[in-house]
Amino acid sequence: MKAPLENYHARMQRVLDHIDRHLDDDLGLDALSGVAAFSKYHFHRQFMSIFGLSVHRYVQLARMKRASYRLAYTDAQSVTDIAMDAGYDAPDAFARAFRQRFGQSPSSFRKSPEWEPWLAAFGPLDNARSKLMRKTFTTDDVTIRDVAPTPVAIMEHRGDPALLGTTIQRFIAWRKAAGLHPRTSPTFNVWRSERRPASPADYSVDLCVGTGQPIEANGGQVKAGEIPGGRCAVLRVVGDTHNLEPAALYLYRDWLPASGEEARDFPIYCQRLSFFPEVPEHETVAELFLPLK
Repeated sequence: MKAPLENYHARMQRVLDHIDRHLDDDLGLDALSGVAAFSKYHFHRQFMSIFGLSVHRYVQLARMKRASYRLAYTDAQSVTDIAMDAGYDAPDAFARAFRQRFGQSPSSFRKSPEWEPWLAAFGPLDNARSKLMRKTFTTDDVTIRDVAPTPVAIMEHRGDPALLGTTIQRFIAWRKAAGLHPRTSPTFNVWRSERRPASPADYSVDLCVGTGQPIEANGGQVKAGEIPGGRCAVLRVVGDTHNLEPAALYLYRDWLPASGEEARDFPIYCQRLSFFPEVPEHETVAELFLPLK
C-alpha cells in the first residue's frame, strides 16, 4: 500500500500525464480535479502549492511548448493550424501571446528561433515537471549489452548550449533532405562535455543519425563517423528525456563503482527512441549507453 504522500504525488503525476496526453481536450478544473480524484474546490490550490503554477498557466505553457516545437522542428502544419491546436480561436490572438512570451512572431520563430527567451519562458514549466519526476534508478534498471558498431552521419554542436536548438534545426533539415527518417535511421547524441561546463563555450555534443550511405561534401556541416561496437551498460529512461543528466550521474556515481566494471575510452551517449511532440512528453524514450572495457 502506498504511503499517503506517495499516493498524493501519484495522483498529481496522473494529472500531468493526462495533460500531456490530452492537450487538445478540455483541461479545465472540473476535468483535471476528476483525474486526480480531488475536490474541484481545492484542487487549484493543491496544484499551485506543489507546482508553483496555476492549472491554467501550466496548461497554457504545455500547449505553447508543443506549438513552439512544431514551429521550429516540423513543417507539416500551418501557423493557423498550430494556433488552433494551442487553444486559440484566431491566429492573431496566438501571434500576440507568442510574441509576448518569446519576443518573436510565430512565423519569425519558425524561420529563425531565438532560443534564449524560449528557454527562459519554459523554465517555470520545466521546474514544475521536475517536482514529481525525480527518478531513482536501481541496478535492476541497468543491463549490459553487446552493441554492434553503427556508421553515422555527425553534425557537431560546439559552444553555448542555449544555441543547441539552432543546430538541431539544421540537423533535422539535413536528415530530411537525405531521406533519413527517425523511424528507419537511429538517432544518437554523443556528449563530449558536461551538460553545464564552467564555460558555455566548452559545451560539446554530436548529433548523429545512423546511415551507411556516403556523406556528400556539404561545406563541412556533416561528417561521417561511427558509434563503436562493444560492451555497454544501458539505462532506459522514459519521460523527461530532455535532461538525461540524473541518469548519467546514476551510472557514474552509483552503478559503475559498485559493478566492478571500467569505462571504455568513448564518451557516454544516448539513442533517442521516441520524440516530443510526436508522442506526449512523458512517453518519450531514450537509452543511455556507458561504454565498458
